Order: sequence, then structure tokens, then C-alpha cells
Amino acid sequence: MAETSPIIVWFRRDLRLSDHPALWAAMSSGRPVLPVFICDRLVEQLGAAPKWRLGLGAEHLSGSLKDIGSRLILRKGDPAEVLRALIEETGADTVYWSRAYDPDSVERDKAVKAALKDDGIAAESHLGHLMFEPWTVETGTGGYYKVFTPYWKNVRDRDVPQPLGRVSSLEAPASWPESDDLEDWGLADDMRRGADVVRPFVQLGEDAAQDRLAHFIEDIVDDYDTLRDLPSEDGTSCLSENLALGEISPRQCWHAAARKQHEGSKGAETFMKELAWREFAYHLIWHTPQIATENWREEWSAFPWNEKENDEVRAWKQGRTGIQFVDAAMRELYVTGRMHNRARMIVASYLTKHLLTHWKIGQKWFEDCLIDWDPASNAMGWQWSAGSGPDATPYFRVFNPVTQLDKFDKQRNYVSRWIAEGRGNPHEDALKYFDAVPVSWNLSPDDDYPNAIVSADAGRKRALDAYENRDF
Repeated sequence: MAETSPIIVWFRRDLRLSDHPALWAAMSSGRPVLPVFICDRLVEQLGAAPKWRLGLGAEHLSGSLKDIGSRLILRKGDPAEVLRALIEETGADTVYWSRAYDPDSVERDKAVKAALKDDGIAAESHLGHLMFEPWTVETGTGGYYKVFTPYWKNVRDRDVPQPLGRVSSLEAPASWPESDDLEDWGLADDMRRGADVVRPFVQLGEDAAQDRLAHFIEDIVDDYDTLRDLPSEDGTSCLSENLALGEISPRQCWHAAARKQHEGSKGAETFMKELAWREFAYHLIWHTPQIATENWREEWSAFPWNEKENDEVRAWKQGRTGIQFVDAAMRELYVTGRMHNRARMIVASYLTKHLLTHWKIGQKWFEDCLIDWDPASNAMGWQWSAGSGPDATPYFRVFNPVTQLDKFDKQRNYVSRWIAEGRGNPHEDALKYFDAVPVSWNLSPDDDYPNAIVSADAGRKRALDAYENRDF
């Protein structure tokens, strides 16, 4: 390898300059570094909100690189062919990237690495998206974990390396190759008018993510045990958006929480457990990639899910089920691109249990609407809620969305923030919902609020009857 030949760093869901092992390794070599972002098939197949948010993140990363005298080269196409073209144009002989673990990304990365090695190009993947590589966490018999609690007991006392510092300069190549214009990719097109509504709720980039973490650790984490279940409170880290795009690393979050835990904060340990839950999702999608597309418990393939778009599904998507907790959550999703975690469990349970609708429909809707969409967490969360996934609790756990609201939103602050119908002076966020949704839905804040399409009690009975009469 010539000391002057560039190293290409292929950015994907790792849009940061700190604690970035692949970028750090390239910088430490002393050789020129060529940062690249590729709009490939997997990017183009993303749903509207995550694709738009990824575009914002790439644009922000481009600015961060410019601030340290570097650039982000944008190219569109098959990654192997794009990288080969850049190698031909620049004389690069090495490509680094951060590992991914979902089946589509693994398949892509294996193909790229094989193609580059066939060309005599060094191709190296680095840790960056997780704290624990999935294959390094094993049961006593050498297998993978299927239940979270023993997984957590295995990893909670593991040594997590300290985060790497922030890269402050990169050696530039002798000349920069041409770059696409990000706007030409049309990553925001599918958001339509919703982009303007959601944009103020986005916390964009590495610095915003670090500010979020600092605020959470300083002001919230001590009460995290109780506040995290209250959807009207500022009681969570809200870092899922930034973790999903790698604008902050899980190691940075873990060590910030570990320092508070050392000071005696019980909430900090609970937060660390939530970070491990994210790791567990990737542990499962690595060892059982079918979780992304098929029932994790094979016997659930015989369950008679509704798999069609019907009036009940449309009401669920529109936040017009007549169940306040469900509707408030679905509207929060459309306005902010996110949804409180307690609310996610409620809307998922209602769709899969009360409406007996296949979790794939909900998974796909979240994939289209979430700015914090994550392939592993989304798949595991939906299957956990449906009863077809990795959960020790049987199917008969059916969340009652009415009693859950009484417990976690007693004053109805969450509901009043997100539901406008029937209110003389609706919250401005409740009104934003009608600015975000498709015009074809023909919805207005002056509409009557609907009666429940399936009541809490009737839905529970419906679900348990279906369970008792199952064929497996």
C-alpha cells in the first residue's frame, strides 16, 4: 500500500466524527481519507420518514466534515461499482466501514467485501453500531440467547471500551472526485407536506445528540424508572433517533450512564438495561435473521391473522380508532416522527390483539413513519407485542389501552396534546396532525371523535378466543 493512496471510509448508519473506529483507523494511518456516502438500493427502499431523516443526517455530516477541512463524497448506485469507480478515480486501495447486522445489510456487505478483495483492494469492517458483537455473547452451552433477562445478566458487567475521541482533522486526497448533489436523490420526496411538520421535532446531528445525552444524564436519569412510562413527561433520553443513524454511539451513552450509576443512580442502571435491550435486538437479528420478515416462533405461522388493509387497519393508521391512548400515539407519530415507548406497546398490542391484524402491517407502517426506525428494534418490538417473538410471557398478555391510560396519563395531558376533535381550544400539536396527514384522508379537527371500533373489553375477549381456538 502506498503511503499516499487514500483510504475510503464508507459512511452508512454511523453519521458522526467521535467514537468512530473505522474513521479513527483511517485517520491514524496518516494517509489521505476519502469519506463517502452511497445511496444504494437499501437506502432507496427505506420508508418515507427514515429515508428523509437519513438524508438530513448525511447533509449534516457533510457540514461537519467540511468544518475539519474534509468533504463527504456522495454517489448513487451499487456500492461495489461505486467504490470501484472511486478507487479508479483516486488511486485508493483500502475501504473501511462500520459493521451492520441486519440480514439485508449483511448480504450487501459480504458481496462488497468479496468484490473488492477480488480486485486486490483491502476491505475492513469495524465495530461501531453496537457495544457487544452478537457472536461474542453466548449461553453456557455456546448458543445464543432467546430471552432478554439472562442476556442482560451476561452483558451487564462486561467491559465496554471507552469511546474514542472526536476526529478533528483528516488528510485530504491530492484531488477530490466529483460528488452528487444530495437534493437530486429525492430522499425527501415521499414525505411530501409532512416534512415541514416533522422537521421542528428533529434533533439533528452529533452535537445535538450529545446535548440530548447530557440533558438526560444531568436532569432526568435519576427519575428514569418512573418517568419513562409517562408519555406526557420529559422522562426519556429521546436518543433513539440519533442512535438509529449513528449520530451518537451506544458506548458513549453507556459510559455516561455508568458514571451516574457509580454515583448511586438507580435510573442510570435502568437506562443501561434499555441500551442492552437494543443490543439484544441485534443479537437476535444476527442469529435468527428471519425475525425481520417471518414469525420468530414458527408455530405462529398458523395463526389466522388479518393480513389485508381493511376499515379497522385504516382507522388504526389514521389515529381514529376511538381508543384515546392508541389515537394519541398514532398522531404523535405523524407529527414528530417518533412515539413514546409505552405508547408503542399499546398501539402494537391493540393492532395485533384487539384487531387480530398481522404484526407485519404495523411493522411496515412504523418503517414508513419513524425517524428513529431501526430494523432490529422494530422487528423485535412488533413480534414481542404480537406474541410471536422472543418473550417468556404467553400470548394472553393483552394491554388494556383504557386502564393503561388511567395509569400512565391520569390527567389526560398526553391525550389532550395530540387529539383535537371535541376540544374548544385544541393544542397546537394536535392541530399539526391535520397539516401532516395525506389530503386524501379528508380529516379535519372539526370532525366528531369516533366511537371505538373495537372496545378494550371486546378486543381482549376477541384475542383470547382466537388464542384458545388456535391450531397449534
